Amino acid sequence: MMNFALIRREDYYYVDKTRFIPLIEQADRFFFLIRPRRFGKSLTLNLLQHYYDVRTKDRFDALFGDLYIGKHPTPSRNSYLVLYLNFSGITGELNNYRKGLDEHCQICFDFFCEVYAEYLPEGIKERLDEKDGAVNQFDFLFHECERAGQKMYLFIDEYDHFTNAILSDSESLRRYTDETHGEGYLRAFFNKVKAGTYSSIERCFITGVSPVTMDDLTSGFNIGTNYSLSPLFNEMIGFTEEEVREMLTYYSTTSHFNHSVDELIEIMKPWYDNYCFAQECYGETTMYNSNMVLYFVKNYIQRGEVPRSMIESNIRIDYEKLRMLIRKDKEFAHDASIIQTLVSQGFITGDLKDGFPAVSITNPDNFVSLLYYFGMVTISGTYEGKTKLTIPNQVVREQIYTYLLSTYDEADLNFSSYEKNELASALAYRGDWQAYFGYIADCLKRYASQRDKQKGEFFVHGFTLAMTAQNRFYRPISEQDTQAGYVDIFLRPMLEIYSDMKHSYIVELKYAKYKDSENRVEELRREAIAQANRYADTETVRNAVGTTELHKIVVVYKGMEMQVCEEVLS
Repeated sequence: MMNFALIRREDYYYVDKTRFIPLIEQADRFFFLIRPRRFGKSLTLNLLQHYYDVRTKDRFDALFGDLYIGKHPTPSRNSYLVLYLNFSGITGELNNYRKGLDEHCQICFDFFCEVYAEYLPEGIKERLDEKDGAVNQFDFLFHECERAGQKMYLFIDEYDHFTNAILSDSESLRRYTDETHGEGYLRAFFNKVKAGTYSSIERCFITGVSPVTMDDLTSGFNIGTNYSLSPLFNEMIGFTEEEVREMLTYYSTTSHFNHSVDELIEIMKPWYDNYCFAQECYGETTMYNSNMVLYFVKNYIQRGEVPRSMIESNIRIDYEKLRMLIRKDKEFAHDASIIQTLVSQGFITGDLKDGFPAVSITNPDNFVSLLYYFGMVTISGTYEGKTKLTIPNQVVREQIYTYLLSTYDEADLNFSSYEKNELASALAYRGDWQAYFGYIADCLKRYASQRDKQKGEFFVHGFTLAMTAQNRFYRPISEQDTQAGYVDIFLRPMLEIYSDMKHSYIVELKYAKYKDSENRVEELRREAIAQANRYADTETVRNAVGTTELHKIVVVYKGMEMQVCEEVLS
């Protein structure tokens, strides 16, 4: 829900984030924050609107009384005329974006004039409507507020809504550049925002999912400070584990729970946790995606069971949109290879940028930053002097693996989903691993491009992982040893959802070069057997297999051909 007043009036469960209000006030007056989709940005904006709006003064206690800020109010509360713009509602592509922006702003400006009529000069709405277009109307509006001695707080939600179109093809990029540079309309609009800050706009809070557009719109002047990587605001959006525990503990007293809070955290953590939004906070607090947590809790309360799908369908759709931005292999070879490296190596490194223009998105460091802002990777410490970034959790991992498979789509790759599901079910319930790994080897050989063959081991491992991640019965966990060429995949059974599953697997994957001898293949096979036995004996595996029978599978590829696929019998 995004309506703070409704949440409070109807007594919905609300995680109190109001302690951040004083910190926002102490920060720069023009505040810019980027977070991934579905983290609660819009509700944060709505909370701030209700806190600062002069019209909510007499409802302050009802809205905030029992919250942190109700007990520690700041002098600025209820002292602004609030103007809220939400660009996500604007329709139209870049070439007819102006019309959409004009229409949206006209509605918002008219509303502003009506609700604040008592604070503004008489007849303001009629005079505003005589002006043509959002840029001229906005200019008129903030000057009239200044004349009336009123101060404005401007909120812009999803300022970069139209970035999606920009990054998807070069023609759009050209049009986008025209819009955001020189005399472009969007550029003119943000120039007015800047001008307004010298007039009645005293504060400004802007959110989005990427820093690309802001960099283009504001080159040449600085509209505000980007707090997206600031440790002060790491916990402002999303839930900490403590907050999730508190929520589960509360609902365990009002609903029937079949699991303890600890058990539920153990199930949720690998799927929803592990976001870190500031390098200085690494190793301290990680954040859960709030939308996913609420999806899980709502489903669990209704049925007392873990939901069959751990991913809400809206999240999938959002990631579909993101995958559009990560352009396909041919044009952007480095995108796919960065993602392949991420999957195979388990991490990538880069310097996180707090802004860069769209035209330089091809720069690998910028692309890494884009993945970070979209929530596809998260801060995981440092490595050789650079920021180390890893896939935060299983929800994202699933999306990235799906993306990786889609990059092999050039040869009309369609892994038949019916066939895949049948094989997955046979693997989980009948122990039929030969057909499953045979199918993966088949696909791999069919779809490996020349460039993939050069990557060899990286490609084989990444492809195998991506394919096993499509299997709804397992959560693949990939462990990489420091020894070169040793990688294993533990297909951890999802017993919390499919309690009647019968089989689990360790897959020890080895790779020999195409030119290597048969002796080398045999040597790798023996190494793999020893490693599979060793891994099967670890606590991670013993705790997770539950009632299933554990199979140790050894797979050796020579080039793109699977030479060995056998079970190690204890």
